[in-house]
Amino acid sequence: MAEADLGARDARGEWQPAELIQTPAVFVWPPRPKAFLKWLFGFPGYLYPFNAFFIAVSVVAWLFLTPELERMARFEPGWMIGIYLRNAGIVLLWFGAWHLRLYIKRAQGTHYKYNERWLSTRNRRFLFGNQTRDNVFWTLVSGVGIWSLFEALTMWMYANGHLPYVDFRTNPVYFVLLLVAVPLMREVHFYWAHRLTHWKPLYKAAHYLHHKNVNIGPWSGLSMHPIEHLIYFTGVFLHWIIPSHPLHAVMHLMHAGLSPAPGHSGFDELEFGKAGKTVRNPNYFHYLHHRYFECNYGGDGTVPIDRWFGSFHDGSEQAHRRMRARAQRMRGQAAEDAA
Repeated sequence: MAEADLGARDARGEWQPAELIQTPAVFVWPPRPKAFLKWLFGFPGYLYPFNAFFIAVSVVAWLFLTPELERMARFEPGWMIGIYLRNAGIVLLWFGAWHLRLYIKRAQGTHYKYNERWLSTRNRRFLFGNQTRDNVFWTLVSGVGIWSLFEALTMWMYANGHLPYVDFRTNPVYFVLLLVAVPLMREVHFYWAHRLTHWKPLYKAAHYLHHKNVNIGPWSGLSMHPIEHLIYFTGVFLHWIIPSHPLHAVMHLMHAGLSPAPGHSGFDELEFGKAGKTVRNPNYFHYLHHRYFECNYGGDGTVPIDRWFGSFHDGSEQAHRRMRARAQRMRGQAAEDAA
């Protein structure tokens, strides 16, 4: 499909996808079974490619890269550092692959890139004066550190019988359904955690750091203040209540840790091959949040909480005008307050 058929640049040079953001067929009435199955098994869809990949990585990490549960019954630096190094290695490979292709090799130039500008390399707003280095620092030091701390604590609780436990052999259907439902659970938790960080005191103390990234790149996704990381990764606490297996907790944290890379790639379509074939990378929903700050608080809009609470931006020109008018009113109010 030609680039012009997939979208166009607006007067500000921003890439505008041709398709408006739609509510997935799972949350519509009356039910649409064919559309639901297409959403569930399509490419791209709910399972493929990303959630299936995150499940596969989590299974491999649990089976081959995680200490035996009995060993984790005691807090010991060895296995805890091992969990951090495993998570850091996966993040380096995953985030690094996205960044290498799109921002170092610039394999598709600015085709389908939301913002035509590249990431900042001389900007004092960022640590080291460099947006990517700033993002990598916060991701690996604070992000992966707190993720691994929460994982170690959760594994210790499982190992000592403090959490409700479910096993695949006794409850295979529940086990698989819960594993597949983790991204939906994350979406609901992320919406409320994200709204909390937009509370003015928390925004000024922590969330402002993530929003330095108006023009986003893969490493922007997990670049947050430690306070925000502490809030962001609390989604794993759901498995402290719901009967789960340690794999479910690993998957929850792995999804939270890895999904921000494609979600902040900054590109609407990914080109493959010399023919310019593309695969949709539907992250425009969250890009609009970085552009306007006060809309689309959910992760990717799978669960339409933003629609239900009036903060939804569908990417239409009418919604753009509404957000620009709101920003102008806020600037006017700020000027009045300062006078």
